[in-house]
Amino acid sequence: MSQFFKVDDLTLWNPSNRVAQLFYRSCAAVAPVVGLPTGVVDNCRDEYEVDRDVFVPFVDALVREYRASSHAVLRALLEGFLPAAMVLVQRAGGELPSLSGQVGVSRRDVSVGAGGIAPSGDGERLSRLAREVAGAMPV
Repeated sequence: MSQFFKVDDLTLWNPSNRVAQLFYRSCAAVAPVVGLPTGVVDNCRDEYEVDRDVFVPFVDALVREYRASSHAVLRALLEGFLPAAMVLVQRAGGELPSLSGQVGVSRRDVSVGAGGIAPSGDGERLSRLAREVAGAMPV
């Protein structure tokens, strides 16, 4: 069995039930990091409706948080979610401005080691991870 992630009539992804449910729950789990709604709704018909106008800014805010953070564990946790979310944004025709350009340095969840504050997240790394996972995300 599988479930669909759709924007209106456009299918973005058709993963197995367990993967779909994990992604949906992961959306809710990471939403408090940026304090935004996810834009993903379980319509209880083996489909998740994605509101592009809500989902894209949600994912972009998470990308911004990832890139601005020096906390390796926070970034690793977000890396478990963001690549698949970025593929959905791309398939929905959205853009993620936070992948490039300046995002600043987050003062939240700072990781300081022997060498000082750790480096911030790398947008190119996220893009590479999204490209790698895209092939495993059937439509």
